[in-house]
Amino acid sequence: ANGYYRSRWAKCIWSSHDLGDMVFIDNRIFNKDVYIQFNSTVGEFVGYTEHGVYNAQLYNKDPNILQQERAQVEAYCKHNAEIDQSTITGKS
Repeated sequence: ANGYYRSRWAKCIWSSHDLGDMVFIDNRIFNKDVYIQFNSTVGEFVGYTEHGVYNAQLYNKDPNILQQERAQVEAYCKHNAEIDQSTITGKS
């Protein structure tokens, strides 16, 4: 396909029923390469290309953007993990 490919992949990683170790990762991708990533363990954006570094610096200066990303562990990850776990344990 001609043109550009842009996507965003958000994922939650955890290893036990205790959701305290959960990590939220938000990848911004351009033409199949991650150019910027938010990792809740790091707590801020990291750029992997010149454009990504530039955007990471901008995003990390904005407390509203950082607060929104940091809140995703609770709002997105833990919320959905609790639903998934209750569905799984409810069937056994």
